[in-house]
Order: sequence, then C-alpha cells, then structure tokens
Amino acid sequence: MKSTITVEVSLDKDKVPDKILWTATDSTADMMQKAKATMLAFWDGEDKSALRIDLWTNEMMVDEMADFYYQTMMGMADTFDRATRLHPLVDDMKAFAKEFLKKFKATQIKENS
Repeated sequence: MKSTITVEVSLDKDKVPDKILWTATDSTADMMQKAKATMLAFWDGEDKSALRIDLWTNEMMVDEMADFYYQTMMGMADTFDRATRLHPLVDDMKAFAKEFLKKFKATQIKENS
C-alpha cells in the first residue's frame, strides 16, 4: 500500500509563498486544500539531523501562527507519548506549549491596550 501527499506552493515576485495547497491520496477531500502555513520535517538517520521546511503565506496572522505552533507542539507531545510512553516528558512538553500560548496572549493584550 502507498499514500502520496502533494504540496503545491505558489510564490510572489519576491519568492515569498502566497498560496499553499495540499492533497493526499488517503484524504476524503476530492480537491486540493488551502493552507496558510505548513511545517514538514524529515529525520535523516545517517546524519542524525532533522530536515525541515517551514512555510507560511502573508495571509497568516500572528495570532494564527501562535495557535498553529501551540497545536503543533501539543500534537508533537501526543506523538512522542505514543512512541515512547515517557509521560513525565510529555507532561513537560504540554506544560511548555500551554505556557507559550498563555505568554503570547498576554503579549497581545499588552500590545492592544
């Protein structure tokens, strides 16, 4: 069995992403889905290093970016939990993510006052 994930990125004149579309062969969606941001990471076992692609469009608002990071960190913690069952570390990761979002929201309140 094989699944294919396709990501299409359109760039503006300055080579900044202005549109991100994606689809997956296992998805129930019948057309490309729009995204404002994406994070993609691969593990290189030989070099023992992460290879990352982080992209976002100009449409991505700062508050959306904070939510995106919070949800990504929480998802990474859940994945780490399923893979390792190291619950104390998972709890630390989730506590950090919650504190990150709390501090972000406090910063936004200050800036808007």
